[in-house]
Amino acid sequence: MFIFKRKDVLAPAQRFFSVIQEELGLVEAEFERRAASNIQVIDYLGDYLRASGGKRVRPALCIISNYAVAGRKIQDNLIRMATVMEMLHTATLVHDDIIDNAETRRNRPSVNASFGNQTAVLMGDWLYMSAFEISLQERNLEILDILTKITRKMTEGEIIQLTMIGRTDITEEDYFDILRRKTAYLFSACCEIGAILAGADSSMKRALREYGMNLGIAFQLADDLLDFTADDKVLGKAAGADLIEGKITLPLILLLKKKPNFAELLECVMYDGNYQQVSREKILDELEKSGALEETKKRAYDFAEEAKKMLALLPVSEYRSTLEAICSYMIERAK
Repeated sequence: MFIFKRKDVLAPAQRFFSVIQEELGLVEAEFERRAASNIQVIDYLGDYLRASGGKRVRPALCIISNYAVAGRKIQDNLIRMATVMEMLHTATLVHDDIIDNAETRRNRPSVNASFGNQTAVLMGDWLYMSAFEISLQERNLEILDILTKITRKMTEGEIIQLTMIGRTDITEEDYFDILRRKTAYLFSACCEIGAILAGADSSMKRALREYGMNLGIAFQLADDLLDFTADDKVLGKAAGADLIEGKITLPLILLLKKKPNFAELLECVMYDGNYQQVSREKILDELEKSGALEETKKRAYDFAEEAKKMLALLPVSEYRSTLEAICSYMIERAK
């Protein structure tokens, strides 16, 4: 069994984020400013969410994609839109935690666990609307169209996933459809909006859009591996939570293809909401023996490599190299 320490996960992220350290500091400041409110409870919750941290992958992708097209030039609108992407992501996490009854997020109590579902729903809504309010300042219909579409896709993904909760007959097609909607479209939008703000032509915008899509898929596949192989500290939430919440991810889909009868044990975990009757170690052992973990990792590598291919149109620079390095980082998290 493999247990990962937090430093193994964060070190690569720190390396490639160092090229935009100043910009990410500006994003943090912008998030703090935008999340402030004269309504005391909103002001407190906004600060609570911002201080919860996170790797800030999405705003980083927006900024680095911009620089990969046009070179480094810190602009207010780029910082604003990078902040918008993080606010949208944070809003989805708040709503997801309500749906999943999650008690922790990023090693802290979730908003719903600390303040109740009603407050959490409204705070998520407030973040969404604040993000769109900021976006309107750009007066850019192309960007607004992208943001509107991805918000709809993410909501659809959550709804589709709800219809699949507790089912062991989910197909790979179902799984990847949900994954793209819930995760990959936002990655794609971050990269494409960065390109738009850089004045990229249609081919470069398309390349970065596809880069983000493939990267987002690789990222989620690595996350799904970590849910089985990492500990709570690395994940920032309960390890093995996906199955307890009734979600069947790709490693389990691949396992069930080889061992259909194992569905009964997985259903037991989902029904009980814990690993008391069927241990997480037993499931991990079956996943390793069946090759499901290795196959999932291979799929993640394939999507990461596909993402790298999309960067061929971009001029050679440290920012293009950073986008390539991010692909490797996504998979290294799950080693």
